Amino acid sequence: MGALPVSHAGNDPSHNHLLAVLPAEELGRLAPHLESVELKLGDILYEPGSQMQHAIFPTTAIVSLHYVMESGASAETAGVGNEGVIGVSLFMGGNTTTSSAVVQTAGLGYRLPGRALKQEFGRAGAMQHLLLRYTQALITQMIQTAACNRHHSVEQQLCRWLLLTHDRIPSGQLVMTQELIASMLGVRREGITEAAGNLQRDGLIRYRRGHISVLERKGLETRSCECYEVVKQELKRLMDDVRPLAKRMAL
Repeated sequence: MGALPVSHAGNDPSHNHLLAVLPAEELGRLAPHLESVELKLGDILYEPGSQMQHAIFPTTAIVSLHYVMESGASAETAGVGNEGVIGVSLFMGGNTTTSSAVVQTAGLGYRLPGRALKQEFGRAGAMQHLLLRYTQALITQMIQTAACNRHHSVEQQLCRWLLLTHDRIPSGQLVMTQELIASMLGVRREGITEAAGNLQRDGLIRYRRGHISVLERKGLETRSCECYEVVKQELKRLMDDVRPLAKRMAL
């Protein structure tokens, strides 16, 4: 794969959960094509209707998939961090999508040319099984997000979002403005201000100048709706299934 840039020296494909469970043979075929990349806050990885050229496997970055209305209003449909990949349309045959992908939390990842991803997917090995299971988990997240945005309170939505983000950033330190959170959840900023104030007053989070610290995770889980647990458990179920499968295919 070659030496990585100095600023990316701590990056490793195994920091992405999908790449980490691939059999050595399959990862070895992909390794020459994997490029360590820096994903900066606000970077647009793809826009509606554009032809995708690369898949992105985040390691420390988090990417928001969202839909933008003609009015300019937008809402997040799903988030992708070190558990997943950006660019499912590449191997599902669409090549384009109606949504956008924007870096929500700056960090690192790996870029893989679409042709290399599709070639490995076409071998019908562990990579194909892994990506199909991940896609099912991603669809579950999108469906649950839609239901949550329609039926649950702003505070419950915020707790769900904070927990999913915290899963991808174990340090619990999030760099995020209330305005950006409101945009992703598709709600008024005043609603986020009130909900975040309640959580901070009760000692669950600390918010200051665009930095959010998760102080009491159990409390957030209690205040969240069932949507967080549904998404978390579905991803766990599907990925637990694929790990022994990948080992068998490697034999």
